[in-house]
Amino acid sequence: MTSEAQFTGKTDAGSAKKTAGQSVLDSVLESMLHIKPRQNFLTTAQVQAMHEATLSVMERTGLKVTHEKAKEILSSYGCSIEDDRVRLPGHVVEEALSTVPSQVSFFDRSRKNQVILKDTDTWYGPTLDAFDYLDPDTGQRRPFTLKDCKTTSILADALDNFSWVMTIGVCSDAPAAISDRLIAKQALTNCSKPLLFCCNSIEAMKDIYEMGVIIAGDEERLINAPNIIGFQAPISPLTYNDDLIDRLLFAADKGLPQVCYSGPQAGSTSPATFAGTVIQGSAESLFGIVLAQMVNPGAPFIYGAFATIMDMNTTIFSYGAPEMNIMSSAMAQLAHYYNIPFFGTSGCSDAKLPDSQAAVEATFSCLTSAMSGANMVHDNGWLDHSNLISPEYMLLIDEVIERVNRYMRGIWMDEEHLALDVIDKVGPGGHYLMEKHTMDHFRDVWYSKLFDRTTLSTWTSRGSKQFNERLKDLTLKTIIEHKPEPLPEQIYKELGRMAANWV
Repeated sequence: MTSEAQFTGKTDAGSAKKTAGQSVLDSVLESMLHIKPRQNFLTTAQVQAMHEATLSVMERTGLKVTHEKAKEILSSYGCSIEDDRVRLPGHVVEEALSTVPSQVSFFDRSRKNQVILKDTDTWYGPTLDAFDYLDPDTGQRRPFTLKDCKTTSILADALDNFSWVMTIGVCSDAPAAISDRLIAKQALTNCSKPLLFCCNSIEAMKDIYEMGVIIAGDEERLINAPNIIGFQAPISPLTYNDDLIDRLLFAADKGLPQVCYSGPQAGSTSPATFAGTVIQGSAESLFGIVLAQMVNPGAPFIYGAFATIMDMNTTIFSYGAPEMNIMSSAMAQLAHYYNIPFFGTSGCSDAKLPDSQAAVEATFSCLTSAMSGANMVHDNGWLDHSNLISPEYMLLIDEVIERVNRYMRGIWMDEEHLALDVIDKVGPGGHYLMEKHTMDHFRDVWYSKLFDRTTLSTWTSRGSKQFNERLKDLTLKTIIEHKPEPLPEQIYKELGRMAANWV
């Protein structure tokens, strides 16, 4: 009887522990907990301090503006105008921030696939304004051409993890006065994804906008489901030139989404301290947002600045510095504080080839962008601190982004994923290969088209191809085999007629 009592006591204690554990498990399952990685550089108080410092710069120091119409608009809202210096009271900035949409959407050509910039969701795309092209067929570096724009646009269309396209490069074989329009036309006709474009004049912007209207069918369809997004770049420190403001006002008036994105360089065009550079970059971007909201409250806008360092050894504007990622992460937090989308940077490098340095710098920046919750992340595929575009590097970055996206999906904690029943069914010493649960979930694992996981004997039997050889082969195969969805012939003709009148 004593032994039975002891046994019963142990059973009761075990039941109590099981019940407590089950209670915790039930609460987790009830909430369908989804564990996703996230990083914050700044505390809530530090973000608030950054914001207050930004307002101080805008009110105390102000920005240089020579555009007379813009100065009239700003003055009518209570801003101080002294010659070409515009100072904005904090309440004016706060009021503008209250009308900026918290999310921005744009679409591919079919209007079926939508990119929604909101919360901490991250979407990646390529770059713009590269001067040189690294030919994947010959391995030679040469000036970027219109044909290269076509090739890289086709590749961006093929890469599943690039959600939009940019104009990629600066065409060496096109007249300078119309090259921005010609490369936009190449991107729009050779890639069905949304186009984020920059241009050099209001005339060019109007022409690119008109191309968007033609492809959409009419202006209302374009604005309701935009497949083009404007890119405006203030000059650091704290300068908005007339051409930029012309384009900004045009896009704001139309209700076309646009990015305002300066490039403060710590130690050169911004303070040598990282906090100071973030604050200046924030002021430069917020000024564009304020002006756009004055023209059209509710105009869609994407905030950001490419804050990086001047390497004092080389004087370059570094695209691979870890400090770039720190400052970008801090600005992403400011964007979340403002509840507006953030334009980030990743997948770029100071390396001259898509080599080990390039892979390390790109992977780090892609991961930190996702971890910080940057929304629209560009420059993927850029080498040599913004001078070189490489199709091979674009494809490598696509694989990196896919790996990062898998990491960011995190872990699900529902009953199916905890798998207690299948663990109990298989028991000690068994295996899971034949279980339905395995068949249902083995595709949750990421499998690369590029990175090798074979055995040594298999790798040898397949020709012992090193990574750079596999990268080249897959890049050329993708460029040759991918066929973008063609535009209707009538639209091709209309765009051709437009281009014939550009001067």
